[in-house]
Amino acid sequence: MSRRLAHGADGAPAPETRASVRAVIALGANLGDRAATLGHAVADLGRLPLTDDVLASAAIETIAMKPDGPDAAAPAYLNAVAIVTTRLAPTVLLAYLHAIEARYRRERAAVRSASDPGWEDRTLDLDLIVYGDVRSDDPALLLPHPRAGERDFVLIPWLSIDPDAELAGAGRIDELLAALQRDDGESA
Repeated sequence: MSRRLAHGADGAPAPETRASVRAVIALGANLGDRAATLGHAVADLGRLPLTDDVLASAAIETIAMKPDGPDAAAPAYLNAVAIVTTRLAPTVLLAYLHAIEARYRRERAAVRSASDPGWEDRTLDLDLIVYGDVRSDDPALLLPHPRAGERDFVLIPWLSIDPDAELAGAGRIDELLAALQRDDGESA
């Protein structure tokens, strides 16, 4: 799935309304034709307005995570990461990500609770991990994603397409992944 997609409206460059920003998007699916869904979602990202290119990692398969930890009985996930260059505002980009999820029949609970924190199986999950250097603690737009540095299914594919990547406030992706793998080894 590693590829770049150049894009402009009708083949023409999109108007320069704001500076381009690199955004990192995590993709995951554990229901249906996971590989096809991720491939189509990456193509959908490339068709977003004011988005100039998309670089997507290869997909990796991971065990589903539930509130109590890994769940080998649940359908396995395919996960990937895409880096997009966009001039969309972060809230607008997030709205487009939700629209893409809905196209693949993703249902979002209107209200989350401690007993239902959003750990359900899904046809497609798109998380905005980083949007340039923007930081937001607004519950509707948490940036950078608060748990990205704890998720090997985000860090591994991200590192594969951006070996020098850093997660603002947390550190270099390679160091975060090494610490996560070290911690996993110690708890095994």
